[in-house]
Amino acid sequence: MRSMAGGLLGGLLGGMLFRSLGFAGFGGMGGGFGLMDLVILGGIGLAIYWVVKQRSRPALIEAPYQHQRTWSAEREPERYQGAAAGQATMVQEGDLDQGMAHIRQMDPGFETGRLREICTDLFFKVQAAWGNRDLEPIRTILTPEMHTQLGADVMRLRNERKINRLENIAVRSVELTEAWQEQGQDYVTVRFLANLLDYTVDEGTSQVVDGSRTDPVKFEEYWTVTRPVGPNPWRLAAINQADN
Repeated sequence: MRSMAGGLLGGLLGGMLFRSLGFAGFGGMGGGFGLMDLVILGGIGLAIYWVVKQRSRPALIEAPYQHQRTWSAEREPERYQGAAAGQATMVQEGDLDQGMAHIRQMDPGFETGRLREICTDLFFKVQAAWGNRDLEPIRTILTPEMHTQLGADVMRLRNERKINRLENIAVRSVELTEAWQEQGQDYVTVRFLANLLDYTVDEGTSQVVDGSRTDPVKFEEYWTVTRPVGPNPWRLAAINQADN
């Protein structure tokens, strides 16, 4: 749809320039730019800017994320799409500062240090709920879409009589990488660098069917949290692994 819109805008702009330069075809010679032409050109320019801006904005995609090679199909928590993979690493510092400034306009008490603490707590709560195959304790810190997706995978693990164990979690880094507002919502993406023991066992025999009890794995992920603008509670909206 955006490509079509860009094509139509380009066609309108080209046609106007064509006529204004005197190539009116069946209508005779053009009369140059007029005030109305300038107004229309200005509107087209704004429309093109909006299309380009929307295209560059990473959308929240409600689909399972492709795992890194170190993660099997059962690995926690199926790594859901948020902002485009790895894209948050390319966001300039000025963009992050600008996004934070917009958030503070509606929440003067907003603090990045406090948000890192909230996201770290959320991180550990999600890991624990996933390992227990019980999302009810974290329902209020997930968006409905995220709860539905995680719930589907928890049910799959139960049906397969498997348990994904997550142990000795060590978070090495928690970094805010992106912030923006969209449709009345605040969004912040947080980069987690961590390692842990991650393995899956058979529910009946406790035998390891995937992963290792002794060899830790390292991962880099981007967690996107959201809330209605203002001093409201944050919820997890997306999980995205970094590009290899």
